[in-house]
Amino acid sequence: MLCYDAPGEAKSGQGSGGSMFSSRVKIEGELYERAKKCAELAGYSSADEFIQHILEKEIARIMGSGSGESDTPEEIKKRLQGLGYIE
Repeated sequence: MLCYDAPGEAKSGQGSGGSMFSSRVKIEGELYERAKKCAELAGYSSADEFIQHILEKEIARIMGSGSGESDTPEEIKKRLQGLGYIE
């Protein structure tokens, strides 16, 4: 298993635009190799850039419009109906 350091994050509070804390994600070696190959085929500059883009896309897809703070009552009602909580 590989340990993946999030790009752009400083480990000791130094560096540009990064957080003071490092984020790490463990990725199976085979999965990382497949991600590297996909990144190359898709024209990404690195596997890190590809992985970050995939995570951002999937998080946006799951979370929808964000944290839910700006959702209208109609949007909330539609979601609850879709989940079967209300009719």
